[in-house]
Amino acid sequence: MTRWLTGWRVYTQIVDRLRERIEMSRYPVGSMLPSEAALCAEFGVARNTVRRAMAVLEAEGLIQTIPAKGRLVLGGGRAEKEPYLYQVIAGELRGQIESGELAPGSAVPSELTLRRAHGVSRSTVRQALAVLEREGLIVAEHGRGRFVRGETS
Repeated sequence: MTRWLTGWRVYTQIVDRLRERIEMSRYPVGSMLPSEAALCAEFGVARNTVRRAMAVLEAEGLIQTIPAKGRLVLGGGRAEKEPYLYQVIAGELRGQIESGELAPGSAVPSELTLRRAHGVSRSTVRQALAVLEREGLIVAEHGRGRFVRGETS
């Protein structure tokens, strides 16, 4: 009997299940994930939902898409203390702000610059910037960009 996933943001549930399978070596490093069609059938979801899940896993560095072949498992068993890519980016920017390399009022590097420097997706960069905004270190000005907050303490 197929157990279908339901509810809002189903793709995150798929991400969690596939991440667990990779970490438990059900899909060992160097193996290929099942096809999109097979995953759609297993989880009872549309292809776009599976693709969104794959994009998250790829952004985390757990899989790599190989055109005309499928998705290759790159690694599992992420160390519990190992940060996600957005945390690495946020940490680097936080360090630059705290050291004064990025002075109060100065522009934060653009999303494109950060994407190219770290080889990550736009959503990963935006997640890192959102962390810094929540911490009050940077502010976003619509149409202008993001800037280091005037008072950094």
